[in-house]
Amino acid sequence: MDKKIAILRGINVGGKRKILMVDLKSLFEDLGYKEISTYIQSGNVIFKSAEKADELKIANSIEKAIEEKFGFEVPVIVRTAENLQKTLSNNPFSKGDQEDISPLHITFLAQEPAEENLIKIKVLDFSPDKFKIEGKDVFIYCEGKYHQSKLTNNFFESKLKVKATTRNLKTVRKLCELSQ
Repeated sequence: MDKKIAILRGINVGGKRKILMVDLKSLFEDLGYKEISTYIQSGNVIFKSAEKADELKIANSIEKAIEEKFGFEVPVIVRTAENLQKTLSNNPFSKGDQEDISPLHITFLAQEPAEENLIKIKVLDFSPDKFKIEGKDVFIYCEGKYHQSKLTNNFFESKLKVKATTRNLKTVRKLCELSQ
């Protein structure tokens, strides 16, 4: 069984789209996943799956189950534990364990964006904030607070035409640790 991480977007924010972690865990059990654990209330689920389906197919089945059980849509991004660790290691803005990681975030994309969308977005400049896209990951450096940046999920979704959700580097590191 492979360890995977499901990263849900926009639950339990401002009292909207509430899902208790115990209910989320139960939903994953109903889908046949094993060794399920959650991390913080924002929708991070570590689980084992015997499915050999690709990450996008698994994410779509989780999204469908959430909509059926809770009555609202929640974008879900799935990564294998191995892929998440590679993402963490490949961060071009990271300088190692001793750095201040508060400016660093990763936006996870459901799939690789089309080349024409990548060409259009790469010319945009939001200095002092920076981003770099590698495959299905967008590495972000925010000079100020992330919620004040223009480099949001909505920005990347509209420009790249793919689903996206973002986590700060502290959360990504913890998810890697918990998925080992």
